[in-house]
Amino acid sequence: MLRLRPYKNCDAKNIVKWIKDEYAFRQWCADRYDHYPITAEDINAHYADFADADWFYTMTAFDESGVVGHLIMRFRDEEKTDLRFGFVIVDDAKRGQGYGKEMLKLAIRYSFDIMKAKTITLGVFENNPSAYHCYKSAGFKDVCPEEDEYFHVLGQEWKCLEMMISADD
Repeated sequence: MLRLRPYKNCDAKNIVKWIKDEYAFRQWCADRYDHYPITAEDINAHYADFADADWFYTMTAFDESGVVGHLIMRFRDEEKTDLRFGFVIVDDAKRGQGYGKEMLKLAIRYSFDIMKAKTITLGVFENNPSAYHCYKSAGFKDVCPEEDEYFHVLGQEWKCLEMMISADD
């Protein structure tokens, strides 16, 4: 049974193992880190910048086999109703087995029931169809932004697709 708990610094050593190349790394974090590869210490240092923030939450998914997934949740408004998911990742050995969908459903339920969010958004690169389909299967819907967002990654322009789910869905 999959469960969700707050992130611990020791989780970082697992997360870095799941990122096998720079392409996958950039699909996961876009430009949020300035170098590849990253270390567990890099992740922990990045999250330490938000340690006292009451709008930034790091979560880890685990089951009887150990840590299997991770994501962050951050409020984007002062009222704390608009939540953004990011850094969503699942153990690469467990991808395609429903772990991502299950982790997202747990995080969605937690966000609406405990954190009292009204909407949850996320972005996914157009060149990451497996993540896109995972988000769709968890209930996220496409959003048509006023202007498309592109990131310059590895010498290419990557289009970021916006997705959302609301408490009313």
